[in-house]
Amino acid sequence: MTTLTKPAPQAPPAEVRRDDARPRLDPPALKRRAQPDAPPLPKWVARYKFDVHQYHAMAKAGVLKEDDRVELIDGEIVAMSSIGPAHIGAVNFSAEFWILALAGRATVQIQGSVRLDEWNEPEPDILILKRREDFYASRHAGPDDVLLLIEVSDTTLRYDRRIKLALYARFGIPEVWIANIRARAIEAYTDPVNGEYTTRQTFQHGQTATPTAFPDVVLPVADVIRGLPEQEG
Repeated sequence: MTTLTKPAPQAPPAEVRRDDARPRLDPPALKRRAQPDAPPLPKWVARYKFDVHQYHAMAKAGVLKEDDRVELIDGEIVAMSSIGPAHIGAVNFSAEFWILALAGRATVQIQGSVRLDEWNEPEPDILILKRREDFYASRHAGPDDVLLLIEVSDTTLRYDRRIKLALYARFGIPEVWIANIRARAIEAYTDPVNGEYTTRQTFQHGQTATPTAFPDVVLPVADVIRGLPEQEG
């Protein structure tokens, strides 16, 4: 007969102590340093240009997402600024106004593109186009289709004036309005000659604006640009 003996209890392992009594600290989290904006490339550096067909192919392939705010300017894909409530409100009011005022006379396109050539497809906020039976379902609108082009500008005023306005003049867009939200005014540009608009009119808050193509249509500036305190005018 074998007698089983109960093993003696083992002593707990000796506590390992550090030489110093300072609390253990986790390693600091690595912080990503802010990268400064890269300087613009000089003009002599060759750039790869995208045409409108490649631009749309990237959208179909998912390289450009549906909610990406971009436009094609001189073969380069340019990111568009996000829009705030004042911008949205101006576009929404203008859309309703022009659709009601020009029903049966013109096509009103909201935040859609206009194909100026193979390298340029900007997306203005509002386009007043010559009326077509297919409502431009078979092709993009081009420069010859545009009666009035409107850009609503808040944070994009410098870009709209310097880059896009010159682009529209180069392709002979007959009339461009910039709804200047911060100045509470509409800047109207007409008569493009050699890539520049030769006539500019400014319609202040409280005044009305009338497009050249539709002299019977009167647009109150205050209705387009609203919601800002008077001192910002």
